[in-house]
Amino acid sequence: MSVVYLLVLLASIGCMVLLDRRFSLFFWRDARRATFVLLAGVLFFVLWDLLGIGLGIFYRGETSFMTGLVVAPELPVEELFFLAFLCYLTMVLLTGADLLLRAVRR
Repeated sequence: MSVVYLLVLLASIGCMVLLDRRFSLFFWRDARRATFVLLAGVLFFVLWDLLGIGLGIFYRGETSFMTGLVVAPELPVEELFFLAFLCYLTMVLLTGADLLLRAVRR
């Protein structure tokens, strides 16, 4: 049992928070809306994962880098952090691209 993957995900989320804070991209622009969007995205992908697991499409891969903890059959705890990172990254990229395009137009 290892926490390497989980620590990498947490470090990546931390770096995303720093970028977000520095440029006021997502949470620092509107925290209430950002929280809703992030939770909606994570919920959508968790439901997607559960559907895929139920249909036998998705399964938990065994690796020595993961904790081995699961929140549901075939759904490792790291998946929740990965989905949060994925949704957060997407929103930071979208708002960052918007900010960049506005700066270029000026």
